[in-house]
Amino acid sequence: MPFARFTQGCFKALALACACTGAALAQLAPPFDENSLRTYVSQQVASSNGEGVTRFDVKLGIVEAQPSWALCRRTEPFTPAGARFWGRSSLGVRCVDGATWSVLLPVTVTIWGHGIVAANPLPAGAVLMPQDLRDQEIELTREAGTLVRDVSWLTGRTLTRAVNAGQTLRPDMVRTTSVVQAGDAVRLRLSGPGFTIAATGQALNNAGAGESVRVKTELGKIVTGTARDGRQVDLAF
Repeated sequence: MPFARFTQGCFKALALACACTGAALAQLAPPFDENSLRTYVSQQVASSNGEGVTRFDVKLGIVEAQPSWALCRRTEPFTPAGARFWGRSSLGVRCVDGATWSVLLPVTVTIWGHGIVAANPLPAGAVLMPQDLRDQEIELTREAGTLVRDVSWLTGRTLTRAVNAGQTLRPDMVRTTSVVQAGDAVRLRLSGPGFTIAATGQALNNAGAGESVRVKTELGKIVTGTARDGRQVDLAF
């Protein structure tokens, strides 16, 4: 019985020691200031995503407390290699005085900015006009790919797919509207200092305004020029 009581006492002491250690770790404050870390991330976001960004929000996650934290007197944040503060990411914190350790904190960065959206439902093949578009603040970190922020860039282009009202528009959702199509009879124009030469020919490919187009002249020669509205092709002098 004495041995049993001794063994029982050892287990109680061990359990109490473990409980105290766990409580100490649970109450151990991280040796870094969350406001300073949030400021660091905000500065990185502002410097790398300035154009088109209207506002952003930074939320820091938590990590399990470590005994070595108590030995650290000063820390500094850093950006892990390959990390980008966009959506879910990681922020590095290293001890620079009193200990040698580093830790990665989960961080979520939500960014809003301007983007062009459809003002109303539009079918595939629709030629976009200013009244079909509107500038709207959207959550950029939820969007995949590059967005369009200039109404004038979209105006006159053709949708390659149907879109819903309020849907954000990306460059890969439109194509240049052809002003010249393969087989069209076109007017060729060559201008230089004090002269202009005009001719006719047949377009060999589709082209939007400002795009390159190949033309077969009446004499059978193949030339390349720039497509313009009205089935006109400008040749370089």
